[in-house]
Amino acid sequence: MSSRLPPWLRRTKQDLARLHEMKRKLRGQGLHTVCEEARCPNIGECFGRTTATFLIMGPVCSRHCGFCNVAAGHPAPLDPEEPYHVAQAAKDLGLRHVVITSVTRDDLPLGGAGHFVETILAVRETLPAATIEVLTPDFQADETALVAIAQAPIQVFNHNVETVARLYPTARPQADYRRSLFVLKCLAALRPDILVKSGFMLGLGETDAEVVELLADLRAHRVNALTIGQYLRPRLANLPVERYVPPEEFAAWEDRAKNAGFAHVAAGPLVRSSYQADRFLADETRPLALRSESDIQND
Repeated sequence: MSSRLPPWLRRTKQDLARLHEMKRKLRGQGLHTVCEEARCPNIGECFGRTTATFLIMGPVCSRHCGFCNVAAGHPAPLDPEEPYHVAQAAKDLGLRHVVITSVTRDDLPLGGAGHFVETILAVRETLPAATIEVLTPDFQADETALVAIAQAPIQVFNHNVETVARLYPTARPQADYRRSLFVLKCLAALRPDILVKSGFMLGLGETDAEVVELLADLRAHRVNALTIGQYLRPRLANLPVERYVPPEEFAAWEDRAKNAGFAHVAAGPLVRSSYQADRFLADETRPLALRSESDIQND
């Protein structure tokens, strides 16, 4: 496939001054963002809107996924001051919706869930009116870790499945498709009052039938919000792009997902899991009860 991006994936000029100002503020607190580490194509827009997704537990991941630009290797010990720094940065930036994600830390007890909770609590104490969204790893489906996250004061729980089941051995060799579905269903059962969210990419070689099956699996596991975006190869060492999916196909998948019962769907070539995340909660049509009584009885 040609390395040239199709026209719908070419972004307009970014506000470089605003971009560098955001980076300066984040570096001042010694923080990382997934926007930078994962080379997100929306970084200019999001930083321009004074939004960012904080990447905690360091910039080095204990897993090596074929699609990801985040460094893999031996992570450093946790910074005990990081929760405080995240909370202060969120306050300094005037955030009303704070998104917290992390690398995967299989080397830590409970996958670092305790550090996640400490960060959530620090943000809640510093910004009591803010809404909080977490985008977590699978914590190896450890139920103690999942209960700890569920008991924290969050409004959105997000865990990405990333791709269809067949592609896990090449795209996510240290993850497990069914394990990720279990994590999502577990959080939905523990916290029926919050938005449970997931996301995946197109363009890795999946078939339409596999995407249909993935949508059905996510709904069956009580996922209510969904993001679908185009896979973009961050480096030559990563998996190649099999296909650039045109915007009209994303629109068709968005319609199909809504018809399948997802309360909120964002689909498009440049959509990412935390893209305009605050607008999911701002949707006044989103039901407060995220599971119907019939859903519970049929579980």
